[in-house]
Amino acid sequence: MQLFATRPNAAMDYDLTYPALDDLRRRARRRIPHFAFEYLDSATGRELQAQRNRDSLDAIHFLPDILRGKIDPDLSTTFLGQTYDAPFGIAPLGMSGMIWPGAEQMLATHAQEARIPYCLSTVATQLPETIGPIAGDMGWFQLYCPADLEIRQDILRRAKGAGFHTLVLTVDFPSESRRERQRRAKLTMPPKITPRFIWEVMTHPWWSLGTLQNGTPRIRLPESYLETHDPRSSLAHAGYLIRGTPDWDTLSELRDAWEGPMIVKGVMCPEAATRLSQSGIDAIWVSNHGGRQFEPGPAAISMLPHIRDAVGPDVPLIFDSGVASGMDVLRARALGADFVMLGRAWHYALAALGQSGPAHLHHILFDDMRLNMAQLGCRSLDDLKSRLVAPPRIRSQ
Repeated sequence: MQLFATRPNAAMDYDLTYPALDDLRRRARRRIPHFAFEYLDSATGRELQAQRNRDSLDAIHFLPDILRGKIDPDLSTTFLGQTYDAPFGIAPLGMSGMIWPGAEQMLATHAQEARIPYCLSTVATQLPETIGPIAGDMGWFQLYCPADLEIRQDILRRAKGAGFHTLVLTVDFPSESRRERQRRAKLTMPPKITPRFIWEVMTHPWWSLGTLQNGTPRIRLPESYLETHDPRSSLAHAGYLIRGTPDWDTLSELRDAWEGPMIVKGVMCPEAATRLSQSGIDAIWVSNHGGRQFEPGPAAISMLPHIRDAVGPDVPLIFDSGVASGMDVLRARALGADFVMLGRAWHYALAALGQSGPAHLHHILFDDMRLNMAQLGCRSLDDLKSRLVAPPRIRSQ
């Protein structure tokens, strides 16, 4: 898409100052309170699974080609019957508006303008009724399945009524994880006013002014089903209070209740993927929650080829976990993903550059893909697999 391949002069300054996601992450760390950054950036345990995700992506190599002439790759992608301008989108991330004020609105706006999907979390700081009209036909809704049947039926009704056309059920969350960095940051939702919190507010003025304008971040959808809005630990907030532990019967009930595409997110087991593919699910999302849930598991990218083999070539697969560049998007596509989602990355961009952040990150990803495909001699995303140095199966670490 030319809009993101050739940037206006004013935006080109970003390309010279913040040419990579790491640059945005460093600036984000300076611009937002410590508790917000720790929530966004942390994994669980010693964060070994998060590092495993990164190391395993880096271990995937391609062989460049030569004398292929001019390469102008087509990055548009049709997924679940809808055409997107790029093979990547915005994954759900809870409490977005706590990381950067107005995050959900900004991300939904960018998704609509750039024609990529935006997935709103159940534990967002804005209601689906607010964000659905902004995202329009780019809107997906992520569900942490409530235990109460009436609540989950009402949430589905509200999401559909707000215009979300695709449901994403997250299943890799049977219980909370420890997330030690997050605990040390003493984050509560909504934030609890303490001397430490006041100091963080005073020393991060742009975040504080935005929060003043947008209001105190709250997990509004789950809170609308509770009688209390008292501050709670980020590991025991309102979303946790209504959350259930879905099983295969719950999945069947949700599939029957939702009119539209349904995706199951958080799949790492090939046997489970096979059963899902036979149960009427429209797509499977391979993910280990970015290393935030279970430390000793394998890298998500190492399981992607196994799941592709298990479900066959026709079942749509999404991938996330550790994606930090356009090259990582190409790696996932080469190993069997049809679509790739990023979560943390968009929020580093928002925290670093505010409203300008999503468009700049989109440019980074898009340009990285385009230039690397030229090096590989690939005119199509489908050509990537043929340029892998080794067969599309990598060792689980």
